[in-house]
Amino acid sequence: MSKLKLIREQQNLTQEELSEKSGISVRTIQRIESGIPPKGHTLKALSNALKISEKELLNEQPQITSSEKETFTISVKQNEIDFSKIKLINLSSIIFVVLPPLNILVPLILSYALKQKNDLTKKIVSLQLLWTILAPIIFMLGIFLKLGHSFTIVLLIVIVLSNVFLILRNLAEIDKNKKLRYQLNFNMI
Repeated sequence: MSKLKLIREQQNLTQEELSEKSGISVRTIQRIESGIPPKGHTLKALSNALKISEKELLNEQPQITSSEKETFTISVKQNEIDFSKIKLINLSSIIFVVLPPLNILVPLILSYALKQKNDLTKKIVSLQLLWTILAPIIFMLGIFLKLGHSFTIVLLIVIVLSNVFLILRNLAEIDKNKKLRYQLNFNMI
């Protein structure tokens, strides 16, 4: 169905009524509705009579601006993400904060089990992966400094609490703004 016919029928006009209103012959309206695009004076007269823009009359499909496409893409992506499941995936790391390999594996397995294989879950797992790599390095550096047994225990507690803080802060940000507060600009998985 042509754009002109669609708009004409939406406005409850016959071809004859549109002809009288626009000053364009019925035969020309029939040709346009059969697929010949209107030009010049005809285009201007029809768009004025129908009270629509010339571009709207020419386009078979309405044009979507890039900002509308971006908004649509974001809303589609947010509809695919179940944020309650994302929060559960994020919180699953806290249980295994003292067993570093599990703080990566459990969220990864949960993301597949809950069908939440998206950018947000990848960033959660990547953050835990990075923390798991850096925590032993920092701990070993603390041991090599030989600042005493009590310093080593405090360092271990600080490392564990830093991961707990990252998890809880990201949880609050997911709940509030549907995004992560602390994240990597790249995915490690």
